[in-house]
Amino acid sequence: MKKNYCKTGRSCRVTFELPAKVAAQTVALCGEFNNWDPTKHPLIRRKDGHFSITISLQSGKSYRFRYLLDGNKWENDWDADQYLPNDSGTEDSVVII
Repeated sequence: MKKNYCKTGRSCRVTFELPAKVAAQTVALCGEFNNWDPTKHPLIRRKDGHFSITISLQSGKSYRFRYLLDGNKWENDWDADQYLPNDSGTEDSVVII
């Protein structure tokens, strides 16, 4: 993840990325910031095959999130700030802004 804070510090543009080796056709960013809706933040496949999206998040908060690959497989972010257990018996990635 790459973080770029605005000058006022009230928000941060965060770039979420997954490498091409995930071998997915589609990737969606799902998390607390979009009510876990897989239609809100689809990642874009880049020329080299990796996926990415940049969104703005409010500073001073932490957000749980995961990637949904091909609509049926969950993947965590390998560069997350931390991981927390979830109700499904796995872990969520966390970004701290």
